[in-house]
Amino acid sequence: MNKKRIVCYGDSNTWGYDAETNDRFEDDIRWTQVLQQLLGNEYMIIEEGVSGRTTVFDDPLNEGLNGKWHLHTTLMSHCPIDGLVIMLGTNDCKERFSASPQNIADGIDRLIQKAKSMPVWKSDIKILIVAPIIILDEVYASPVAGEMGKDCVRKSQQLPELMRICAKRHGCYFFNANEVVTANPIDFMHFDKESHAHFAKALAPIILKNM
Repeated sequence: MNKKRIVCYGDSNTWGYDAETNDRFEDDIRWTQVLQQLLGNEYMIIEEGVSGRTTVFDDPLNEGLNGKWHLHTTLMSHCPIDGLVIMLGTNDCKERFSASPQNIADGIDRLIQKAKSMPVWKSDIKILIVAPIIILDEVYASPVAGEMGKDCVRKSQQLPELMRICAKRHGCYFFNANEVVTANPIDFMHFDKESHAHFAKALAPIILKNM
């Protein structure tokens, strides 16, 4: 049976980072794996999450995290694909990138253009843009305060609307993760354990209907 192949392209919240253990959530917890179970055998959910990944920015401290440069190889390695889920933007909010909220949304725009131009689609191009979790004010007193730097909260708060506009402009589907997820009480920017299941349950009907 030829399964419908859905690539989930994201950062640590797609990889499944657990702030409590500083490790990865187990397979039965991560939203990608929960989504696989919900969709059933007709679908193949492909996990492509990397901690620290940005939309289009090179990280001067950590190599290989520019989402634009790795999208081509990622999609080519899994083609033909039926759908693509992109959830990025949180890491772009770090102070060291000096990116405005619009710059970050433009990064998503660039990823959409790149994905649409590639010969990886089984038939129609079907892309779901997910606005990532909003970083909470408490992050500034958390262990990741120095990593994120100033102004990351304000930037993240503006991303959902800007990404919604971007998705609409390109004819992509859109979902705001903040409708169903909650940040953990340690770093205030990663999904808590329960949010993985909530998120998967929200995405499942969107994918079943459209992809």
